[in-house]
Amino acid sequence: MRLIVFLLLLVPGFAAAQSAATLVADHVTIGGQDQLIASGNIEVFYDGTTLRASRIVYDAPTDRLTIDGPIVIRDPDGTVLTASQATLDPRLQSGILLGARLVLNQQLQIAANQINQTESRYAQLYKTAATSCRVCGTRAPLWEIRAERVVRDADAQQLYFENATFRVRGVPVIWLPRMRLPEPGLDRSNGFLIPRQRNTSQLGSGIKIPYFLTLGNDRDVTVTPYVSSQTRTLELTYRQAFARGDLRIEGAVSDDTLQDGLRSYVFVQSAFRLPDDYQFGLHIEAVSDPAYLLDYAYSDKDRLNSGVSVLRVTDSTLRAANLTYYQTLRDDESNASLPPLVADAAYETRLRPDFGGTLTLRASMDAAHRYSTVDGPAGRDVTRAGLESTWRQDWVLDSGIIGSTAFGARGDLYHVDDDSSFPANDLRFVPSAELHLRYPLARIGANGAAHMIEPTLSLGWADSFGSIPPNEDSTRSELDRANLLDTQRFTGDDAVETGAQAAVGLTWTRIGPQGTTSTLTFGRIFRNRTMADFSPSSGLDGATSDWLIGGQVVTGDGFLFDTRTLLDGDLQLTRADNRIAWRNDAIDLAAAYIWQARDLTEDRPETVSEWTLDAGIRITPAWAMTMAARYDIAADRPVRAGVGFEWRNECVTIEVSASRRYTSSSTVDPTTTFGLAGSLTGFSAGRSQGGPAAACKN
Repeated sequence: MRLIVFLLLLVPGFAAAQSAATLVADHVTIGGQDQLIASGNIEVFYDGTTLRASRIVYDAPTDRLTIDGPIVIRDPDGTVLTASQATLDPRLQSGILLGARLVLNQQLQIAANQINQTESRYAQLYKTAATSCRVCGTRAPLWEIRAERVVRDADAQQLYFENATFRVRGVPVIWLPRMRLPEPGLDRSNGFLIPRQRNTSQLGSGIKIPYFLTLGNDRDVTVTPYVSSQTRTLELTYRQAFARGDLRIEGAVSDDTLQDGLRSYVFVQSAFRLPDDYQFGLHIEAVSDPAYLLDYAYSDKDRLNSGVSVLRVTDSTLRAANLTYYQTLRDDESNASLPPLVADAAYETRLRPDFGGTLTLRASMDAAHRYSTVDGPAGRDVTRAGLESTWRQDWVLDSGIIGSTAFGARGDLYHVDDDSSFPANDLRFVPSAELHLRYPLARIGANGAAHMIEPTLSLGWADSFGSIPPNEDSTRSELDRANLLDTQRFTGDDAVETGAQAAVGLTWTRIGPQGTTSTLTFGRIFRNRTMADFSPSSGLDGATSDWLIGGQVVTGDGFLFDTRTLLDGDLQLTRADNRIAWRNDAIDLAAAYIWQARDLTEDRPETVSEWTLDAGIRITPAWAMTMAARYDIAADRPVRAGVGFEWRNECVTIEVSASRRYTSSSTVDPTTTFGLAGSLTGFSAGRSQGGPAAACKN
């Protein structure tokens, strides 16, 4: 019969020491007046700590527990300590354990001949062997660290090794007189992170050794020396969290053999929440030369942008302001003619008037400034200020037709400098009207699939009074499913669609009983006049647009296929982009194909035809492979290619990668890169647990 004993009640002589301890055992006897002996299925509970043992003797004069094993102690943080024998204080916080094994966060196990526990923070382990690998009998684990002594700081979650030897399958590899490693489960800790070996055709064979340094609970910095035969580089990442935002700064400085002088870059990103629901953003991007980011694989960007932004969004209003500076890294562009400096601001509000519908009021301003003062597009500076109002009413007829009517008017004041082909000041006024009609038809099939066919019609009219301003912000519009029924398809404010127009479309949607959704859309636009500001490959030029064919298939098991095709009046291909993706427990696939006709108005002298692939495959529970590729079919040459392999078990992760970047740029050379990295599970702060454990064989 099991007994529950509160030691405080049984033995008044040691009440102070045992005021909160509870003991559960099959048998409890009292030896004289100074000892309490418990045996059989013993459990002791004290302040969240649990102890299990076969026999416990409490000696009142020494205020100690003598415990016979097998002993298992579980702390509130999940730490497990086993031993064959132990002498502890009644609070289970200090004492000596023999033949002990310490298990941290169910990952790292440390075996020791003896553990001396001091209160609840420090423990000293003697003659230790630490590993996160599965130990099978007397066979040496894949890796282990043997040390003469280990000091564990439980509060700081740090392990200090003395006279340590790193072994692989029992063979000594590295000896270190002293070292410090973080415990598993620790989110942030000063120390070295996983080193990475990097070998490139331009920079040679090198290694990156990052060091992470905490600067308090809200700040940290990672300093990464990168050394190879061709470069000496120092990388830095600084992060700081504020009560209402965060800041991140990353950059590097290099002294290499590729170019004379120091090379560097810096990226700054921050976001803050201001009073009254305003949001402030700051981003800075700068680089010493156009090739630096690609040479060191820091970024693929060929245009940098720096700026500040302020944004406030409520249920009925929008306030936004942006100031952006652009820097080009392209061979065929100059910063002077981008334009490099662009500013814009907007205020928008929505009202519900008494006569019905929704009234939208908008005020906006934007400016584009170029450094050059030559007369013409290369030096032109443009400033625009505008007011716009739109009233919209939605309704449903008894026949099931869904309609929407809108009337709008906008006025824009333009100021143009350094381009005599446009007046210095001009006013433009644009009234508009539109009508949208939809007639959804739905049915449920015999197998439970839902089908809906929705013919749509959009009628619109707009006109422009005043001269035509320069088009700075609407040069890259194109036809897609999102804007088929719009009456204004330019991406900015400078250009507008005028005249009468009609857009027709037909959409079929199927929702299957197993979660598969399919959508197919056809559509075309008809106008009474030609829109000159649309490029030939946009699908929107001419009085009649190209045919739009768009579709999507999404299945419940993670498969996605999305397509868009533009065909001209002769059914010749103008533009096509297709995307396929599939994600499950074993596969993460994303592939895309794009085709674009040559178009000098979009600075595209040659046809674009290329495909991209990004994939991750879990081959086995231990092996994974990643692939990335981009191939230019029109030029019949690869753009980039890469492959990586990862092997992971319960205690080791090894990553090997190889990539090749091809380029036709005069400032960037093709580069081949090889990478190697490895980590030991159980010592990396903030990392997840390892992979599958290898089975022990007889």
